[in-house]
Amino acid sequence: MVKDEVNILKNFSITKMLMPVVIGLGITGILIWRTSDLDALQRVQWTWNTTFWMVMALLSLVVRDWMYMVRIRHLTDKKLNWWRAFVVIMLWEFASALAPGMIGGGFFFAIWFLTREGIDTGSSITVITFTSFLDGIFLAVMAPLVYFAVGRSELFEGTEFTGSFLGSSIFFAFWTVYFIILAYKLFVAYALFVNPVFVKRAMVGFFSAPVLRRWRRSAVTTGDQLIVAARGLKHRGWSYWWPALLTTFISWSARYSIVNCILHAFPDGSHFSDLVVYAKQVVMGIIVLLSPTPGGSGLAEFIFNDFLGMYVAPGLAPAIALLWRLLSYYPYILIGAIILPRWVRRNVIVPLVHPSAERAEKE
Repeated sequence: MVKDEVNILKNFSITKMLMPVVIGLGITGILIWRTSDLDALQRVQWTWNTTFWMVMALLSLVVRDWMYMVRIRHLTDKKLNWWRAFVVIMLWEFASALAPGMIGGGFFFAIWFLTREGIDTGSSITVITFTSFLDGIFLAVMAPLVYFAVGRSELFEGTEFTGSFLGSSIFFAFWTVYFIILAYKLFVAYALFVNPVFVKRAMVGFFSAPVLRRWRRSAVTTGDQLIVAARGLKHRGWSYWWPALLTTFISWSARYSIVNCILHAFPDGSHFSDLVVYAKQVVMGIIVLLSPTPGGSGLAEFIFNDFLGMYVAPGLAPAIALLWRLLSYYPYILIGAIILPRWVRRNVIVPLVHPSAERAEKE
C-alpha cells in the first residue's frame, strides 16, 4: 500500500507541474512572436464593458466548479461536506491538468482522492465512473447538435487552414475523435447497465494477445471497476440521474461560456454569434483530446488562435488565448499545488504513520 501511494504521488512532481505551463506558454510565446501586433495591444482599452464581461467570465468559472461540487456531493449521497467537495474537485482538476486527455485525464487519481476522503472504494469507483460517463454524454449529445445547428461552414471555414490538407484533417479529426468517444461511452453504458462481466471477459481476452499483453493487467483492473460501478448503479432511480445530468450540462456550458465572455470583453467592433463561438469550443474540446501533452497544452492555444482568432482584433488572438488559459486552466495547477501537500499530510501520511488514530477533524 505504501509503495502504491508513493508511486501515485510521483505523478505530482514539480517537473510534471511545470511541464504543461512551459509547453503552453512556449506555444503562446511563439504565436505572439509570429502573429501579435504590439500596436494592437497598446490600443486595447479597459472599459466598464471589459470589467463587466471579465466578471462574468469569472462567474462562469465559479458556476462550472460549483456545479461539479453539487454533482459529486449528490452522487456520494452528501457524504462530503462543501469544503471536502471543493478539495476533491480541485485535486481532480489538478490531476486532469497534468494528464493528457487522450489517456482519461485524472480519472484514476479521482478515485484515489475520493477513497482517501473516506468514501469506500466501491462507491468511489461508482461515482467517478458514472461522472466520466455523464461528461461523455454531454459531448456525445452536444457535438452533433451544434454541428447541425451551426453548420460545417461556420465551424470550419474561415480559419487559417481552410481549404488546405490540414483544414480537412481538423474536420476529420473532430469526427474521428467524436465517434471514438461515442463508441467508448456506448461500451461503458453496456458494461454499466447490461452485462459488466461479459465486458470484463472480452477486455481481458482481447488484451491477452501477445502484442497487447502488457496492458492486460490494466484491462483486468478496468473490468473490475466497471463491475463494481454497475453494482453501485443497479438500484439507483431517476432521482439519482436527473440532478447529475443537469449539473453536468450546466457545468460544461459554463465552462464554454468563459470564452464568449472574454470575446465580449475585448470586442473588435464586428458582430459575432455566441452560438457559433460556443459550437466552436465544443469542436475544440474534442480535438484537444488528441493532444499527448498534459491538459492539451500547446494544442489548445494553437487551436484557439486558429478557430477563434477571427473574432478579436488582428494581432490579439495569442494574447486572448493566453488570457483564456490563465482563467480556465492554470489556476487549477496553482490551487492544486497549494492544496496537495496539506491534503497528503492529512489523508495519506497521518493514516499510514498512525493507522489506529482517528482522522483529523474536518476542516
